Parts: sequence; structure tokens; C-alpha cells
Amino acid sequence: MTIEIDEAGRLAFPSEVATRFGLRPGTPVEIEDEAGCVRLRRPVTHLAKLYLEPTVRCNLACRTCIRNVWDEPGGDMVDATFAAVIAGMHHFAPPPTVFFGGFGEPLGHPGIVEMVAEVKALGCPVELITNGVLLTEQISRQLIAAGLDRLWVSLDGARPESYADVRLGAALPAVLANLGRFSDSRPPRRPRRPEIGIAFVAMRSNVSDLPQVLSLGRGLGASHILVTNVLPYTAEMRREILYSRALNDIPYLPSPWTPHLELPMIDVDESTAPALYQVMRSHRNISLAGHNLGDANDRCPFVDAGAAAIGWDGGLSPCLPLLHDHKSYLNDRERRSRPYVLGNLADKGLADLWYAPEHIAFRQRVRAFDFSPCTFCVGCDFSLANEEDCYRSPFPTCGGCLWAQGVIRCP
Repeated sequence: MTIEIDEAGRLAFPSEVATRFGLRPGTPVEIEDEAGCVRLRRPVTHLAKLYLEPTVRCNLACRTCIRNVWDEPGGDMVDATFAAVIAGMHHFAPPPTVFFGGFGEPLGHPGIVEMVAEVKALGCPVELITNGVLLTEQISRQLIAAGLDRLWVSLDGARPESYADVRLGAALPAVLANLGRFSDSRPPRRPRRPEIGIAFVAMRSNVSDLPQVLSLGRGLGASHILVTNVLPYTAEMRREILYSRALNDIPYLPSPWTPHLELPMIDVDESTAPALYQVMRSHRNISLAGHNLGDANDRCPFVDAGAAAIGWDGGLSPCLPLLHDHKSYLNDRERRSRPYVLGNLADKGLADLWYAPEHIAFRQRVRAFDFSPCTFCVGCDFSLANEEDCYRSPFPTCGGCLWAQGVIRCP
């Protein structure tokens, strides 16, 4: 794509590109100088993705789940709340991507197919994540007919025993059969729609299954595979984490005082793997094919994606981690995360909540990320909650957020 610069030195974006990224006249846009390139960051006023939580009820009792450490009542999104979501969508152009997910099983909501169809009718790209147990032949065909663009399935193991060890109450062969039937039910035209994505939560006990998960994905026609670390909500899960070193490793902590090592594209095989491992542990700031490994640090994936989250009860939060009160473990210490809800759709419209001055100010604060580095520090008690930090940042503080360090990922 070629973009012209007018006589006043202004970039002239094609209208469709400007609209897609929220580049409106007068909108402040951040520019970053990166290795001879210029990076434009999405304006914080642009709503591009909406996480919608149809329910917090679930048919499984997974060891990794946030529901192990909260005492919130279960519930489904009611018609009036969903109608408020639909009404609010009309204020945004282009309409945002809608992701049906959150902290429950979306297919457990009795109206999920109609919800997908209604959102799709607005012109929104639509995604949904499921554990796959309730993905019957009827539901599969209905979701496809409703216009679903991408189905994500959580697969945390490639062997029945390793899968069942995490997904309590589910059987891998049945889930794979459901997913295979969904894949086969898609129209034969290319590219296949809906796309299929697989989400894998990597843990010490199941990471050896990852190559097999990739093979399963290939057989099922999956076009996207996302690997995330586990967030330990319980003391038991602390021994499963795979990032105890990564949080403090020099390759992931770029600094002007650290020697910089640039690596090219290179084969990873039996002859190179031992040397590359030593290089990764060599206390240097590492770039691979021009991309710095520390670029994921201090970047909120939700703010950068122009996202917000709406809970089953209609409350709007800036991100999924701030949607519910919960406890987890950071640096082997218990940490409480209090929810940050801007308001409820029962009282205010979606546009009013998105454009609320305090919401915009929070997103700007997160974009600047001037928080205490709690994920790297094992020190003070400020890191035990998101109430305040040692920089005196007000609630909510994000210095202890593992999403902002690229450790935890969401589709």
C-alpha cells in the first residue's frame, strides 16, 4: 500500500484504511520510531473488538479455571442486556469484532445461536470460544448458518489422559469428534468458513503434548493456534508455570545498557538447538529477524486491540482480567485483582461507557504504562493487589498484569 504525504506534511490514508483503524481527523495518534520504521498505534478512542460474556456458568470444572477462586453467583446474559449491546453497536463504524467468551461456556447459553446471528446481521466479524463438549451436530450447523467467522476450541492436551487431567468432566475423543464434525459441516468453498482456532494452555504437565496438538489442528483444518501460559489461580497450579525465568530474563527486558544481539532467520534443528539455547541464556537483549523479543513488555493487548469486555450482567470493563474479582499467584505470592467496571448497560449506553472521560483516561494511562514493575519485582506488598503501586498509581494498577507482559494471551 502506498500512502501519500500532502504539501503540509500530512499522511493521506485511503478512507477504508482510516475507517478500519479509527484514524479520524483531529484524533491523537501515537507514533513510534522502530528500527528505521514508523509504527502508528491505534487511537485509544477506537472500539475494534468487544468481548461478550453470555454466561459465567460452565459444564466443566477445569483445574485452570478462575471459578476455583471466586464466590460470584452464576448467571446468563438476559435479553434486555443483549438488546442494549445491539443498540449500542449502531454508534460504531465499522462495527467491532464481537468475541463470545469470557469466563463461562458460551454454548451453555440457550440463546447463543440467535445472539451470533443478530450480531452478524450488524456486519460484525464474530468469533466464539468453546470447550467443545456441547458442540453437537445441530449446534454446529446452526452456528455455521448464523454466520460465525471463527470458532475457537480449548484443547489443553493431545492424549485422553493429559486432557482429562485439566478438563475435568470432558473426554478428548468426544471433543475431537465434535470438532471434526463441525469442520466437515463447513461449506466446501475456499477459504473454509468458519475458520477454526485452537487455544492451548501450556503447563509443565502438558507442554510435551504441544507437537501433537499442532498435528491435531492440522488434521482438523485449524488455521489458528494460540499458545498461552497458565495463570495460577490456586496454590496447586503454581508448580505448573513455565515462565518463572522469562519474567526476569534479559532477552525479554530490553534496556539501552544491555548488550544487543541480532539473530537472523535460522534453522532450528539438532545441530543448532543447543547453541541457540545457550545464546538465549547469554544475558543479552535479543532481536530475531529484526523483531525484539522484549517488544511484548508493558503493552496491554486489550488496549492496543481497541477492546472492551461486557460481562453477563451488563457491566463494561476495559479488559477481561478486570471483569471479575479474583485471586491468583504472582511471583509465588497470592495477589487479589479487584474488578474495574465503568458502568452497566442497564444505566448507560455502550457509546457513553466507551467514550466516558475516565475510560479514555484509563486507556491512555495503560498505553503509557507508567506502573510499578510488579511482575519483575519480588518486593513490596503493593504487588499483592491491583489497588495501588509504589509509584502511587491509582486503582486499577496494571504493573502486575501478565497479559501486559506477553505471558498470558487471549484469542
